[in-house]
Order: sequence, then C-alpha cells, then structure tokens
Amino acid sequence: MKNIKYIAIIALGLVACEPELDNSVEDASFYSAGTADFSTFVSVGNSLTAGYADDALYLDGQKHSYPNILADRFSHVDGGAFTQPLVSDNIGGLMLGGSPIADTRLVLSGDPLVLTNLVPPTDNLAQPSTTDPTNVLVGPFNNVSAPGAKSFHLLSDVYGEASGILDGTANPYFVRMASSPSATMLGDAVAQNPTFFSLWIGNNDILSFATSGGVGVDQLGNLNPTTYGGNDITDPTLFHGTYDALLNGLTANGAKGVVMNLPSVTSIPYFTTVPYAPLDPTNPDFGPQIPTLNGIFSQLNGVYAYLGVPERSIVFSETSASAVVIIDENLVDLSAQITAVFLGSPAFVPFVESLGLPAAAAPLVANLLGTTYGQSRQANANDLLVLPSSSIIGTINQDVADGLEAQGLPAAMATQFASEGITLPLEDKWVLTANELTMITNAQTAYNNSISMLAAAKENVILVDVKAAMEQLSIGGLSSNGVTITGEYATGGGFSLDGVHPTARGYAFISNIILKRINEEFNATIPETNTGNYPTVYID
Repeated sequence: MKNIKYIAIIALGLVACEPELDNSVEDASFYSAGTADFSTFVSVGNSLTAGYADDALYLDGQKHSYPNILADRFSHVDGGAFTQPLVSDNIGGLMLGGSPIADTRLVLSGDPLVLTNLVPPTDNLAQPSTTDPTNVLVGPFNNVSAPGAKSFHLLSDVYGEASGILDGTANPYFVRMASSPSATMLGDAVAQNPTFFSLWIGNNDILSFATSGGVGVDQLGNLNPTTYGGNDITDPTLFHGTYDALLNGLTANGAKGVVMNLPSVTSIPYFTTVPYAPLDPTNPDFGPQIPTLNGIFSQLNGVYAYLGVPERSIVFSETSASAVVIIDENLVDLSAQITAVFLGSPAFVPFVESLGLPAAAAPLVANLLGTTYGQSRQANANDLLVLPSSSIIGTINQDVADGLEAQGLPAAMATQFASEGITLPLEDKWVLTANELTMITNAQTAYNNSISMLAAAKENVILVDVKAAMEQLSIGGLSSNGVTITGEYATGGGFSLDGVHPTARGYAFISNIILKRINEEFNATIPETNTGNYPTVYID
C-alpha cells in the first residue's frame, strides 16, 4: 500500500518578523504599582516560564517569555532588572560533549508549507547548537525555570548536578544556571529575596504522559518520585505537598505573587489537530483499496462477532472519512482466541488461498491476524490523536513489513499489512484513549484544586485562571489590542509549531491576562503589552 500523506499545512499570512518588545513612549505618571512591589521579580516554572516554543528553547523565544514581558511592563512602576539564563543562539537545542541532547527548533518550510526541523536561513544551517549545559552561567537569574521540570523537581538537590544529565536525574537547563550543583530551583529563587513572584508549575506532571500517548504510569498512591518514570503522572497528594512547600518558600519573606493553574490537554493543538477519522475515500492512494480492505476485514469482523465483541469491527467507508485503526490496551487481548477461531474454521484455508497463498500458509496468516488485531478497534470521537501521528498515518512501517516477509509472507502482502492506522493498528504512543484521558483529567482537576486552595490560603497570592483563557482559544479565540489568536494549529497565532507551547504572541496574551489580575487585586495601574508587536510562527 502506498503512503497516504494525511496533512500538509498551508499557512498563509503567518508572521516571520524580528521580535521586539514594547518600547512606546508612555506617561509614567499615570502608572502605579498599587500595593505591590516589583523591585525584585522572580519567576519560577518549567518550559512555559522559560519561553520554550517550536519544540526548543532558543534566544528569541526566551526574550518573549511571559515573565520577561511582565518585567518589561513592571519597569513602568519601578520594577527592577530581570535576568534570564539565555541560550547561545536561535538554533535551539543543546550539545553535550559534541553530541546533541535536545532538538533544534521547528520552522515552517517548503511549498506547500510542512513541518521541518530546520532553523531560519539567517542562521548557519550547518552549525549545531552552540549551547553546552556544562558551561555554567553566573547568576543569579530572575527567571528560574527549566523545560521538562515537574513540580517535585523544583525541590530536588540533584537537579543541577551535571553528572546526572544523561541518566535523567538532572536537568541540563537548570545545570547551566544553578548556583551550585546541589542547589534547588526553589532555593535559587528564594535566595534572591523576591518582592514579587510568579509560579506556573504542574503541567509536566501530566503533560509528558499525555504527549506520549499515555505511555506511562498513573502513580496515584505513590508518594516517592524517585521511583517515577519520565512519562508518569504525579500523585496528587505529592503534588499538593510539593506545591505547599513551594508557596511557603516563595512567600517566607513577605513576597506577593501570582500563580497559574493548568490548562486542559484538550485545549491545545497537539491533541486537537489530527481528527480520529482522517482517512479520505477520495484519496487515490486509499479509496480504490477500500473494497479489498473491507473484504479482508470482513473475515476478521466475523470472528469478532463470534467472540462477542462486534464493536471491534473494522469497516472503511467509500463515501465519507473513516477512522484509523488503533491499539487499545484497555481491551481484553483476544489474540489467541482469534487465531484459534480462524484455524478451526473450514472456510479459512480457502480464504488464505484466495489471497494467492498456499494452504500451508494458513497458520501463519491466522497468527498474523490474531497478534495484529487482538486489542484493536477503530478510533472514535473520544480518542485524541497526537500531532506527530499526522506524519505516519497511512505510511508503511518498513520494520513490520520486513518482519512479515521474513516469516514467509510475499513482499507485496507484507507491505499490505504494514500500513499505519489502516492495516497496522496505531501504537498506544500515537493515541490518547478515553481511559487515558480520564487519568489525565482526574490528576489535572486535583492539581488545580490544590493550586486554588493553597493560593487562597496566602493573603497576598492571587490565582490566574489560565485554564479558562486557553480553553477560550478552542471556542472562539482571545482578542487584545485589536489582535485575535485562536487554537488552530500553525494558523491561529496562539500556539507555536510544537502544538503545546505558545508563540511569542501567545505568551504576550498570557502576560496581559496576568497583568489584568495584578491590576485588579493589587490596585495597580500597569500598562498591558501590545500583542500586535509580537510574532507568531516563523517561516523558512
């Protein structure tokens, strides 16, 4: 079967301009810090705080981090200098001992525009990242954030130890900014005696599970984070205790601050761009094969009915888009039963012969059908396909094809049974099933309840409902300064090309949402930023 390319992104009217911060002349006498003091502003968090975008941390992205934008606004009311651990270039990524340990940034390239892992032509494309995490910077830094950090990492005294980079106990982004190898992120933030802080943490406690398609463990009931895998969901009780410690530390010297809650994964393009039914019958690489595919699957569907699971039947429509075929690990594995039913059916050998195979191939084909479709079904509206699945749906998994050919299938038939999402069910990593989404939602709800409750218990800490704002992107978009952004992938202006992190303009919108709450709660009059001054995605 030929590759069926699902998605090509036509991105018209995208912005590819040089970044800039607001530098308009304003009447400083109009502005006031109210009851807040921004002379020492410290921001703590993960990639969303660092300015991560387009699947990388790069220089222009850091300049447009939401805390850096806030600090620019705070400068109108006697806010102090705001320093960040800037990376070395706009290529993005990291190099350790001459080897890359983090990806370079994504840009749109080609005609039509499609995703490529390139950097803009103004950079030297032949040169890798020049940022080495072992080249430790001299701080302190007001932006204490590390892409990939989970809540409990902010309290870890091994998170800045360079020897732990490769085994995952340390974070390379924190290593290069930590005050010492045994420093903690919270400790480095508190040591600056902040007068005002922002805290946005917890997204990675569920996000890595989500972006991996649920390839991880829900650690509900496990309070020992040293036993967690990288994609696991943090126990809500552990999160609560950790968040309490973070707030206690940041407010110990009387600092005021803002905290942000966690948006739903269903509000970001990484999970909303690829539909569960992307298989178009008008596609010349797919449509003509539908009758043949349905003929083969009719044999399997008969077995499903016999085994009492007709809902697992696979049928492709000749008139409308069809759902992809997926593995659902929550289904009972019927591999052995399917194989046994086929081998026990007198009609199976004639079916095998109708495929052009000898009768002796019947056990091979029966085993193939059993092992391939023992936990499969077609996707439905409750399933979320992750953004990278767009690049593999309909393509041939050559490793699978080669393996089937090695078992004795003719090359053409081996290829026929190796089409991702059509004859080869998509692996768990490409799909969030309803059960996996429930785990994520339950944890997120618990985390947000903790954030809200703990913030409310602090007299001078306010909660900013970023969750509601980001969900508004999916409904109709957000508007500011005559500019509107939406949650549409690449063209909406709100999200960068990784489908998870905001663009510079998206971070500017978030900054304004935070500023509005600060002005309301602290009786301040701080000017919002002009969102139109910030770029969206970059085009090569």
